[in-house]
Amino acid sequence: MTLPLLSAALVGVGGMAGAVSRHTVDQRVVGKWSTVTVNVLGSVALGFIATAPVGDATATLAGTGFCGAFTTFSSFAVGVAELADAGDYDTAARYAFGTLLAALVGVAIGAAAGGIVG
Repeated sequence: MTLPLLSAALVGVGGMAGAVSRHTVDQRVVGKWSTVTVNVLGSVALGFIATAPVGDATATLAGTGFCGAFTTFSSFAVGVAELADAGDYDTAARYAFGTLLAALVGVAIGAAAGGIVG
């Protein structure tokens, strides 16, 4: 079990790295693909962290901190809402379901990799 102050510090450090990484992806990947990219990569990472024998401190740093700051449900939700508000319901639905499916596949891939390591 990780001590509360250490746990908060681990989340902060991981969150800082995740936020910087998220910004880096935003600079290199155009439009809504940036959100899809971070959410799928974050899902792979979290699936791995959840199944690999990484320990509490690493799970807190990488899972809660890094993945929490790197992935972005709010940007995903805004993207779907913007498409729907513009009347582009087909694209909104494809974006929503496609992102969700890709993220779930990502979790499965990460979990499989974590299970192999464990």
